Amino acid sequence: MLLVRRIVEELDPEREGRQEFAEDILNEISLVKNNRLDLAKYYSESCSGEKFREIYQAYETALRQQNKIDFDDMLTMTWELLSERRDILAGWQGRYRYILVDEFQDINQVQYDIVRLLAGDRANLFIVGDDDQSIYRFRGAKPEIMLNFGKDYPNAVQYLLTTNYRSTERIVRAAGKVIAHNKKRYPKDIKAVREAGEKLVLSRCKNPRQQASRILHKMRQYREQGYAWKDMAVL
Repeated sequence: MLLVRRIVEELDPEREGRQEFAEDILNEISLVKNNRLDLAKYYSESCSGEKFREIYQAYETALRQQNKIDFDDMLTMTWELLSERRDILAGWQGRYRYILVDEFQDINQVQYDIVRLLAGDRANLFIVGDDDQSIYRFRGAKPEIMLNFGKDYPNAVQYLLTTNYRSTERIVRAAGKVIAHNKKRYPKDIKAVREAGEKLVLSRCKNPRQQASRILHKMRQYREQGYAWKDMAVL
């Protein structure tokens, strides 16, 4: 982050909100790398395409000058190595004959491509995930990868887990009604084994300050009712 911010300060000194801008640019750099996108054809949401390419190339140059790579480079370079060196790929395929991927809904394209290379023709893949919990699109994760898994591996067998042991029945039912509006998902009917639980409260706030004030007021009410602070959490 510090490296990107320094580059932004050098190349775009008049930019306001440089910290937020640098964070957005770093996320987009990660997106380009993880999806192996053509930099020349990528349209930035944070600035002009020309300015983004200038910052991107300055960032890559700075990394190389310092003999460093970032986390995304670890992935892209691994994919390049396994794609270009079939002898190395064969060695790792022989070492890991069975592959299990947890939280599969968070996988991005380059990670998936690496997994597919390692799986090879054996295709001994066991993936576990929930497409409804895909929240990392900003760094390249796409629920479409999970949804299209059956097309990539036609012989795959799907086991749908429909029992929720964690949340109360009211929470599960309400969450199901909200997520049902998503168009790209596996349809599922989740059942809770726990009791109904307390009713959910939907509160509309004008701004973050009012939201914080209402939460604090509610927590104080719980404290007066005898609940300990350690038994409360704000998500």
